[in-house]
Amino acid sequence: MKFGGTSMAGIERIRSVAARVKREVNAGNQVAVVVSAMAGETDRLVGFCREASSLYDAREYDVVVASGEQVTSGLLALALQSIGVPARSWLGWQLPIRTNDAHASARIQDIDTAALDAALASGEVAVIPGFQGVSDNDRISTLGRGGSDTSAVAIAAAMKADRCDIYTDVDGVYTTDPRIVPRARKLKRVTYEEMLELASVGAKVLQTRSVGLAMKTGVRIQVLSSFDDPNDGATADTLPGTMIVGDDEIGDDMERQLITGIAHDKNEAKITLTDVPDKPGAVARIFSPLAAININVDMIIQNIAHSTGSTDVTFTVPQAELSRALDVLEKSRGEIGYGTLVHDTKVAKISVVGVGMRSHAGVASTMFTALADRGINIQAISTSEIKVSVLIEEDYTELAVRVLHTAYGLDAEEGA
Repeated sequence: MKFGGTSMAGIERIRSVAARVKREVNAGNQVAVVVSAMAGETDRLVGFCREASSLYDAREYDVVVASGEQVTSGLLALALQSIGVPARSWLGWQLPIRTNDAHASARIQDIDTAALDAALASGEVAVIPGFQGVSDNDRISTLGRGGSDTSAVAIAAAMKADRCDIYTDVDGVYTTDPRIVPRARKLKRVTYEEMLELASVGAKVLQTRSVGLAMKTGVRIQVLSSFDDPNDGATADTLPGTMIVGDDEIGDDMERQLITGIAHDKNEAKITLTDVPDKPGAVARIFSPLAAININVDMIIQNIAHSTGSTDVTFTVPQAELSRALDVLEKSRGEIGYGTLVHDTKVAKISVVGVGMRSHAGVASTMFTALADRGINIQAISTSEIKVSVLIEEDYTELAVRVLHTAYGLDAEEGA
């Protein structure tokens, strides 16, 4: 069971989590719980690090920010003990959860579950702080923002758990954001591939790394709401969440639509370089400097060549990386040989995702036609085997999501 920051936001919320854990223990389950820091706590700790030193040591940063989960793991263990459930906290270094030395963005290498297995066998609930481990040089390490989901999946895989239940502030995965489309439907099951695509293009339900790890290790994930009544007697086996599983488990059992979901992301920035020399190696000279400073480029368009022997190249980067991208491109201007550099942050990426695309033609055509009918211009396109993404003007984001949700027949029936 994994609980996020909103689920752990204060003692009353932690008591609610304890009641939910007790319900699973009473049902005869052996339970390990992974917890995040209280909502807003990690941001507060990061702020302290930045105040202390603008160029902080990542190893000491990890010592500070890992403390948020240490607090909630201890508090939940206390809350469980107070209602008669044997429990103890296990910090990342105590199990241990071994990671590499990439402090602040570490990756899990190995988890020793011997002590954990013994504790569970004795009837004790193990409470484990997410987001943290211990590096090869025996320093506390953290996995990067959103890392508690990854911790939970990794521990579930190491323990060979039946399932990893991730409790969040939504009660499952929907066909799109219900705040934009009230008639969005909750999905009973979603494949790893679809969830990975949805998470990578803007859906905020699960962290991308955790889904990738679940897909690699075969861990079944269930997304549930932590805001349902924990005292209503229902166990997680009977709650109406969303299961994230392998394609083979779903078979023909899903509401097997052509499109599973529609996601949007307003955190994109568009960059255009004009008058780039139209010759071999020119594009490589644009993207090599960006790769060297670990900036991920998403959509790329090379426009039609001009009569002057040049072309325009347009691409997108995360908005948070725009300043760094512009800086390195300006410094590389002489080598690249472009004319002008133009950027735009008032854009949004809209994506349609579904494994049904593999066997059905016309998915992209439906998308382009539906947007054109509403006067929405497409600025860039990218595709994968089960995804089509377009870049549009940010002001049209909500309209585009609603139009596409209807175009693909995803709207729930009235009253559903």
